[in-house]
Amino acid sequence: MRRIPALDALRLVAALAVALYHYTTFWSPDGTHNPTHYLPEAGRVTVYGFLGVELFFMISGFVIGMSSWGKRLGDYAVSRVARLYPAYWACIAITLACTTLVPVRGGWVPVYDTFTWVDVGINLTMLQDPLGHPSVDNVYWTLWVELRFYLLWALVVGRGVTYRRAVLFCVAWMTASVLAVQLDHPAITMLTVPAYAGYFCAGILLYLVRRFGGSPLLWAMLAFTWLINLHSLSERVQLNPGWHVPLWPAVLVVTLCYLVLIAVALGKADRFDWRWLTVAGALTYPYYLLHQRLGYIVIRHGLVDAGIPLEVLVPATMALMLLPAWLVHRFVERRFGPMLRAALHRGLQELRRDRPEERIDGGTSTPAIPHRVPVGRR
Repeated sequence: MRRIPALDALRLVAALAVALYHYTTFWSPDGTHNPTHYLPEAGRVTVYGFLGVELFFMISGFVIGMSSWGKRLGDYAVSRVARLYPAYWACIAITLACTTLVPVRGGWVPVYDTFTWVDVGINLTMLQDPLGHPSVDNVYWTLWVELRFYLLWALVVGRGVTYRRAVLFCVAWMTASVLAVQLDHPAITMLTVPAYAGYFCAGILLYLVRRFGGSPLLWAMLAFTWLINLHSLSERVQLNPGWHVPLWPAVLVVTLCYLVLIAVALGKADRFDWRWLTVAGALTYPYYLLHQRLGYIVIRHGLVDAGIPLEVLVPATMALMLLPAWLVHRFVERRFGPMLRAALHRGLQELRRDRPEERIDGGTSTPAIPHRVPVGRR
């Protein structure tokens, strides 16, 4: 699978947008005032940075459609586990260490700080949301959304990813997500993810455009996901930062995301083949996992203790968070990701063997039950 540097660039844009949103809205950087006390005009723009999550989901649909093509189900599962968990475990440890040693107290900070050992253990599974445990960092909520997409897409991977099956998957998921809104049943809503299904499906459809070329069917389905996503935006924009947040800028941002990814699907962005974009794309996952709580620490102490203006602290902190993200990528993802992948592949190979008594090294162990010698052939 050849990486697409333009997608890596978009990942970085999405991560920075979410960080900007977290740093400039909905918390008290000085323990008393909201960020708009210092940045009254900027906050009306940066509040739309939360839509970086929607862009992440579209890119995820594109990339998972691309990376799972031709893979068997076990290989697909191994690749997802090895990709997600090592950095995630490291970021949990870093976040807990930093927030314990340098806590942010006073004022409103939208985080949870009282964790039991059970809470932390459940967080390591990424299943804290469905099991009712608090997340070590608020941003982890998107991981449960991603996991549900991976599980649903596994139904296609198990049969073998083809154009027809990918299209039928998008048709079935979009139909189910629309019906789920009307049924309003917790289990159905949890399974179909109606608020975000359209973004993942849009990414899958855009990958089909890149691989097979556009067709009236794909463009029509893509337009349908766009309309459904615009509908769901009305709930996402129901924020209360202290002023009315208009819907129309969010519509423009999501539409722009579609147009940019369409350009990527059509190969219009292939000329942006710079190596540093691939590195930037690799940093976005640990960056996203670490930026909120560590950034709050830096901004609070920079503003209160050092007196650095918030308009300087915000971009400086966004840049600074690239350092721990690089450290996690360099010393955790690149080192332990391949180790975990190799260990999981060994287990997978054992499961795939026809004779369970065979060893992984190709030898055979002594059968647990000796063969019976037929009567008359002693």
